[in-house]
Amino acid sequence: MNAEKIFRLEQVRKVYGRREVLAVEELDIFRGEILGLVGPSGAGKSTLLRLLNFLEPPTSGRIYFQGNGYDGRVPLPVRRRITTVFQRPLLLEGTVAYNVAYGLRLRGRPDCREKVAGMLERVGLSALAGEPAHTLSGGEAQRVALARALILEPEVLLLDEPTANLDPYHVALLEEIVCRQNREHGTTIVWVTHNVFQARRVAHRVGLLLNGQLVEVAETRSFFERPRDPRTAAFVRGEMVY
Repeated sequence: MNAEKIFRLEQVRKVYGRREVLAVEELDIFRGEILGLVGPSGAGKSTLLRLLNFLEPPTSGRIYFQGNGYDGRVPLPVRRRITTVFQRPLLLEGTVAYNVAYGLRLRGRPDCREKVAGMLERVGLSALAGEPAHTLSGGEAQRVALARALILEPEVLLLDEPTANLDPYHVALLEEIVCRQNREHGTTIVWVTHNVFQARRVAHRVGLLLNGQLVEVAETRSFFERPRDPRTAAFVRGEMVY
């Protein structure tokens, strides 16, 4: 694994009102890795992704991206190096091809037909390029959302439960697309999932969040076979650790 840190979090806290929802003392994310984040609902996983995508600032602490520290306003060129795929595809009115091209058009690249065609082929949707997006199945729609993110060539791809509502076929298909993106392009991926089996399949390292606290981060095999924290061991066994 590449030892270069693409993200570093130090003393990062996020508070809504009087409720602290995230408190990460320290976290390094390395360039080119797939980091899986697991934990129960409400553990702070999605909040952490919003901070990593600079959609929200931390209440306190500092987030370093490519060596530069941020605790508030982040320049647009920096934010454009990171993109997110959510649990719900959130497609626009229009065709499949229009949806995949949307981000490129926003970035001033309107003539992108060849690039869109290539991306649709990568995700297995070439035959549906001209179809209205609202006619797609859930798995097809999520592949469109993933293609729309990947076509922007992000340095970091954040995934917030992208396969939670999909059938096993589409789960395997999306996992293969994302892992291939990581292998072939070196894209750094942070993958939030409730599914510990998925984390074990796809991630190089896995972290456990409980009650907003980062309990443990370790290489995947060690995380599942030799966890250091008893809460990690309990979570891996499927026991309640809320």
